[in-house]
Amino acid sequence: MSARSLDALFRPNSVAVVGVCADPGHVGSVLLRNLLGGKFLGPVMPVAPDLAEIDGLTCYKSVDTLPLTPDLAVICTGPEAVPDTLRELGRRGVGAAVVLPPGYAKLTREVKSELQGRMLEAAAPSGIRILGPSGMGLLVPGIGLNCSLANRDARPGRMAFISQSASLFTAVLDWAHTKGIGFSHILSLGDRVDLKYADILDYMASDPNTRSILLYVETVTDARSFMSASRAAARNKPLLVVRPGHKLWTLFPPGPDEGRDEVYDEAFRRAGMLRVGAIDTLFDAAQTLARARPLSGDNLAILTNGGSMGIMAADALLEGGGRLAPFDTESAEALSGLLGPNWQRQGVVDMGVDMAPGLYAEALRALLRAPGANAVLVIHVPFPGVSPEETARAVAGVAAKTSRTVLACFMGYDPAGGDALKILNEAGVPTYATPDQAVSAFVQLARYRKNQELLMEMPASLPEAYAPDPEAARAVVERAFAEGRLTLTDPEAKEVLGYYGVVAVPSHITEDIDDAVAAAEALGYPVAVKIISPDIPQPFDVGGLVLDVPGPDAVREAVAAASQRALDNMPGARIEGYVIQAMSRRAGAHELTIQARVDPVFGPYIIFGQGGLAARVTQDKAVALTPLNMSLARDLVNRTRVSAALAGGGGQPAADLDALGLTLNQISQCVADLERIAAIDINPVLAHPDGVTVISATIRLSPEAQPDPHRLAIRPYPRELEEKVVLRNGREVLLRPIRPEDEPAHFEFFKGLSAEDLRFRFFGVVRDLSHAEMAKLTQIDYEREMAFIATAPGPDGRPETLGVVRASTRPDNATAEFAVIVRSNLKGTGLGRLLMEKIIRYCRERGTKELTGQALMENGGMQGLAEKLGFSVVRNYDDEVAEMRLPLQEQSTGEATRP
Repeated sequence: MSARSLDALFRPNSVAVVGVCADPGHVGSVLLRNLLGGKFLGPVMPVAPDLAEIDGLTCYKSVDTLPLTPDLAVICTGPEAVPDTLRELGRRGVGAAVVLPPGYAKLTREVKSELQGRMLEAAAPSGIRILGPSGMGLLVPGIGLNCSLANRDARPGRMAFISQSASLFTAVLDWAHTKGIGFSHILSLGDRVDLKYADILDYMASDPNTRSILLYVETVTDARSFMSASRAAARNKPLLVVRPGHKLWTLFPPGPDEGRDEVYDEAFRRAGMLRVGAIDTLFDAAQTLARARPLSGDNLAILTNGGSMGIMAADALLEGGGRLAPFDTESAEALSGLLGPNWQRQGVVDMGVDMAPGLYAEALRALLRAPGANAVLVIHVPFPGVSPEETARAVAGVAAKTSRTVLACFMGYDPAGGDALKILNEAGVPTYATPDQAVSAFVQLARYRKNQELLMEMPASLPEAYAPDPEAARAVVERAFAEGRLTLTDPEAKEVLGYYGVVAVPSHITEDIDDAVAAAEALGYPVAVKIISPDIPQPFDVGGLVLDVPGPDAVREAVAAASQRALDNMPGARIEGYVIQAMSRRAGAHELTIQARVDPVFGPYIIFGQGGLAARVTQDKAVALTPLNMSLARDLVNRTRVSAALAGGGGQPAADLDALGLTLNQISQCVADLERIAAIDINPVLAHPDGVTVISATIRLSPEAQPDPHRLAIRPYPRELEEKVVLRNGREVLLRPIRPEDEPAHFEFFKGLSAEDLRFRFFGVVRDLSHAEMAKLTQIDYEREMAFIATAPGPDGRPETLGVVRASTRPDNATAEFAVIVRSNLKGTGLGRLLMEKIIRYCRERGTKELTGQALMENGGMQGLAEKLGFSVVRNYDDEVAEMRLPLQEQSTGEATRP
């Protein structure tokens, strides 16, 4: 799907309504009235074989008799007629269809599924896009398009609202009408037979009339494309989401195919989205993000003429996880000079109720100069003799001249009117009816900043010695599966983890008491004794675990006692043996748990938190989608309460957090590599100053014969694309996909490029790139773009980047645009050609139809290389640019066949 292919849906010049009838309550009649009442300027053509005219419009007998080909059609026929109608529209060249068949909702799930399959089959030859079936349709207020069943129109605005719920569609329209809120687009996805969240997000991300994107999500069916499109959109525009049932899922767990809410929450966060709790909060947050300036931190200063209101706002801020801005000496002295010595009340700047507007402005300037104040909330309460309009002008005047965010709450005024609020809104100052709403908006703004920073953060590199052996680990897993076992033994689980570098205490499997004693003697005392039973997944729960067993006689007693307790608690349970394990004692060690699960929607994810016996009581856990890197692993740890203890303090040493991050990465890669794994449970794992040690591990396997190899919602680093090549000068070079960890080397690479080479690459003068700009080049989404770097050890032995080629692919995979550059002192070594051949092979193998690029007219070297590789080169002398194009799915000849 390309953005252009949806212009027929969102920017049609003409619309046909197929299936209208004389009944005014029929879906087609309602929709036609809405279309005509929405001030759409293009032709509207009803299709009704039994009517000559309706609402003053000529009716056409069939799609074939339409006087012109509409861009968009709305299908309001019965469900059974929809596939044939789509086929007719496709043959006529219609670009998109909104499918709203009456009676569809009453069909059984099986009938719907069969009908949807026939719809897709009918649409395939022509490529006509389908919104629905079912739902409420769409509105594009800016062009007066109302192709919906809603009972009211929408105001034009800069926010797009995409809803999975038909009922919420109308509720939001009503709510927005009372608030004076407008939209660029508002649409209901219905059953998503064709167009899904990812398709719409790709369009809205590049739409110049859309400033922010709001989503209502209940379920996601296409996790990888959803994450890819969401991450791309969130880098350019605020992307906010509401998902219902955040608390309800704890009472009513989701079904086997629905996905867990905490995993949805992590997916939204990982994509750079901001999740909010309610519709009104959603729109408040959207307006704040649209108007507020970017935050540089999480500290909020509160300035008020009503001390109690300020203190209540401060309470709400701290309760929501925000922080009050501290006052440095210079700022405190400036405020004392303006307001007297008693201006501060519990961290709030209290001006007093009768303070003049001019002092508001001076106090606000002082706060905005304070280094600890990242934003300022101005709370004004009415007081006789103090003009709210003059106060608003004073605040607006200062806010217009600062790079920091100013929020305002003028209490006692109707949010829809009032001169004071109008003055502030026109100045771009976000306004709120209550202090709680203002503080909530700031907290959301701070959360959004953190999510965006997470998208751009450069992770630390994994140790160079880290060399997992996934094939050896896979052999252990497949051996157990071939034997009909879906749970690995403790030693097998530790062996699998060991192939990824995870350190674990040794253990042995024994079948009887004598073997148990022999194993304990080999390991050394004290040991732990644990029963093995296919009927008892958690031996501790039934008394099947004994710790600190000191000698051989105690081993015999422990085996007998553990077995008896287990059978007392679970009569009939099969006890098939015993795990004998060395005890591990570490001073200052923290007991943690690390788990891996596979969500039915978003695939594998990691759970981290407090471990040991306290884990069930504290419920201190956080989740993260795989794959991880060191930054994401650190963020996962920091989202738990136990992270404070891990950092040390109070006389206790800090745990080795780098080793903990590495362990989380190792387990993440393990579950990502081995699609047979359904769950990993490690409890406890000890984190101590010297590293991390796994004490007990369980790995469960999926019973599926062919697990999905593409189950990860985020495509992992494609290690299989690594390739060694040799340059003409004999130097061996590794061609591999770029990684976020390459950012420092990429900075050094750009420093080594000549000004001319940079101009050829970026079509203009390029100075130093910022971290954010470099992050976009190194932190790529492998699902929709690729960058191969050439890397080799430099004079100091560290890897250095020698060249890079990248291709950005359209979502429909029709074309990809390439760019290539090599280090200026390596021209003539053949590296440029090797990189180009690499990207051509990659794009061809993934089914991309055409590779395109541009070069400045004076860049003859690039044009010559392109022609040798089979590109057609068309030179545009007016624009001084050469256009290069290479068909990839045609049989090539000559040198073009080499890649």
